[in-house]
Amino acid sequence: MLLIENFIKQDQGVTAIEYVLIAILIGLAILVGAALIGTSLNNEFTAISTHLHT
Repeated sequence: MLLIENFIKQDQGVTAIEYVLIAILIGLAILVGAALIGTSLNNEFTAISTHLHT
């Protein structure tokens, strides 16, 4: 009986670790995407500003 309880506890721990890893990967993807979009938008606004000031 103790062996089965230990297995269940270990399985829950592994599941929790998997969810944390997935959350980290999703967060990283959001950060990278936001950085790329931010850089692109900054370039566009700089180009617009340059054209307006000339």
